[in-house]
Amino acid sequence: MKLLAGLLGLCLVFVFVWERVDMVRLGYQIERLKQERIVLERERDELRVKLSALSAPDRIAKLASERLGLSLPQQGQVIMVRSGPAAPAPPPDTPVEVRVAKNQFWGGVR
Repeated sequence: MKLLAGLLGLCLVFVFVWERVDMVRLGYQIERLKQERIVLERERDELRVKLSALSAPDRIAKLASERLGLSLPQQGQVIMVRSGPAAPAPPPDTPVEVRVAKNQFWGGVR
């Protein structure tokens, strides 16, 4: 009987020690993950700044004109296509409004 009680007590001590060691191991793992999170957040912020700089409309327009030889469309080069019921075409001598498209998708990235 004393042997059984001694073995049961020894098992309880082992379970207690194992639980404490596991808690310490998890604590170290949590701290390592917190540090990794800080590094990843810093990298994310740097990438957002880089994205903002690379997607600036002035920079894109400059690269388009310098590297690709592109220029803004001249009067009459832009044709507006409308979906829905067919509307009568304006006379050819009517001035056409030229609008530059703006990418709103990247403006909302945070």
